[in-house]
Amino acid sequence: MNSSAVLCKNALRVTQNERHPLFLFTLTGQELEQVACISQVSRDQGGDLIGYQRPEVREHIRAIAEYLERDHILLPNSIILAFNSQVQFEPASPGNALEDPSEPGVLGIPIPKDHEAKPGWIVDGQQRTAALTGSSKRDLPVPICAFVADDVEVHREQFLRVNSVKPLPRGLVTELLPHMEEPLGQKVEARTVASRLCDNLNRHPDSPFMELIRRPSGSGGRAEGPVTDTSVVAMVEHSLTSPTGCLFPYWNLATGTIDEAGCMEVLMCYWSAVKQVFPLSWGLSPRQSRLMHGVGIRSMGRLMDRVMAGMDIRKRGTRAAVERDLEMVAPHCRWTEGVWQELDSLRWNEVQNVPRHIRNLSSYLVRTYLDVKGHQP
Repeated sequence: MNSSAVLCKNALRVTQNERHPLFLFTLTGQELEQVACISQVSRDQGGDLIGYQRPEVREHIRAIAEYLERDHILLPNSIILAFNSQVQFEPASPGNALEDPSEPGVLGIPIPKDHEAKPGWIVDGQQRTAALTGSSKRDLPVPICAFVADDVEVHREQFLRVNSVKPLPRGLVTELLPHMEEPLGQKVEARTVASRLCDNLNRHPDSPFMELIRRPSGSGGRAEGPVTDTSVVAMVEHSLTSPTGCLFPYWNLATGTIDEAGCMEVLMCYWSAVKQVFPLSWGLSPRQSRLMHGVGIRSMGRLMDRVMAGMDIRKRGTRAAVERDLEMVAPHCRWTEGVWQELDSLRWNEVQNVPRHIRNLSSYLVRTYLDVKGHQP
């Protein structure tokens, strides 16, 4: 590269591998755009694999961009770059006074001319980079961790190692969300409220779910509660965010506020009726009752959206009306024994908490409810 411009950054060189120096420093979004690109996975004309990055996730980028537009933001996650060997490091002083594997200095990064290849590639952090370069905070400095390697196989190996780490358990994330002080976007706000309602259902003395919901913290419920919190949170979140959900009217999209007390009334009324109508299936382990399994909670949640849509929660006798509606469906349910003939003759314990089974069982319960109700005199 015959670049005449060089971007100089204060950096810390860390000795881990003599062949591949490691540097810690900062870059702004504008600087990132100048010196690094994304190596998208694809194949060349000969069919050989090139690159390693997956396609950008627009929803993820949009969520990060929304956060970046706020005041007092904090983005501590390092973006990992790989540089070719044309970058140069000048130590701040000869030798190192302390016995430390790190050394301060100045890193010189060539800025390519038009149509020249950039010296860096993004190994991890492409969504953050896309959000940063597309926001009004292009001058925000973000931490960079970069290594030097000309061989793309080294880049690919590091990419796989970074992304092979197991993510945080979904249950832990949903339990932590209600304790966040800053809002994290509309989608996360729905999950946060759903998690808080799940916690209330687990703790309220009149709740049918009291001490039945298993949460990662183990607080407020039996250590081996039969119902997973992720199933309850998913059930509530779907009802909150779907226009056909019975909890959707309790979310004022104009102001972003959610009537949690109203949502709680609906949930308490419906699921108390479920417990009353299915007493022999309630409170058992998922192995003994599919009603307490993820597929049962989520499918009955879709039925809740249909049943509660026609109910006035403030009216006396609503709970009894819900029970009567559920009794129409009860004879067709196979929570603890029997076969779901309409679901490819699956045995009661063969339905699983997977999208296809949730979708099919939900549709069957709703169809059965509407059909029986429609034939009432």
